[in-house]
Amino acid sequence: MTELLLIGAAVFVIAGTVKGVVGIGLPTAAISMLTLFIDPRMAIALGLGPVLASNAWQIWTMGDLRGSIRRYWVFAVFLGASVFLTVTLSADISERVIFLAIGISIVAFSVIHLNFTMPPMPDRHDRVAQVGFGTLSGILGGLSGVWIAPIIMYLSARNLSKDAFVRASGMLLFVGSVPLVAAYVQQGFLTQEIAGVSLVLVLPTLIGFALGARLRSRMSNEKFRKVLLYVFLILGLNLLRRGLF
Repeated sequence: MTELLLIGAAVFVIAGTVKGVVGIGLPTAAISMLTLFIDPRMAIALGLGPVLASNAWQIWTMGDLRGSIRRYWVFAVFLGASVFLTVTLSADISERVIFLAIGISIVAFSVIHLNFTMPPMPDRHDRVAQVGFGTLSGILGGLSGVWIAPIIMYLSARNLSKDAFVRASGMLLFVGSVPLVAAYVQQGFLTQEIAGVSLVLVLPTLIGFALGARLRSRMSNEKFRKVLLYVFLILGLNLLRRGLF
């Protein structure tokens, strides 16, 4: 476990720094790097503590949580249910399928952030869209531990202000985190020992986040963001390769 803790600490300092600099990519960076050293299920399990803590902090600081819940409760319900059911039903799938799911999630995340514009969505289609995107987010989240891409697609199509976007995405990320933790505990993927390591990794995540916040004022944020997304894209494509071959 000492080796696992050291690997995890190094990875989450980097992932936390990424989050601190550009505001995105904590689970994306962490899971893509961890899978270079450990199996994907353990990589997802180790990330649960830092991801849950960071999402909880985000919704605590964003304000108007009730408003986000009222507006996106359909998305949240289908996201949460799909995450839990996907983990439960896919407990025995092969690592190759998990690699494919993680690769798809990370590649989609990178492409959407690099150059992607969703067409505006009329209000009359909102309820159906919440069901569809919520379910897709849950399936990807249950398989890969990364479910942000469909959330971004949906919220972008709703043409939200920056603050409303941050509030809604924070709430939906947290909603996905809770059933993911519950399902991993139920299926035995998150053992007491791994959970302990995961909780310890919250500290290096916060250290990385603080470091990233300091670096943000000293570098070109947009340039760093684009370089980072291309790195994510390469890591995602490599995970797709590992799933296919």
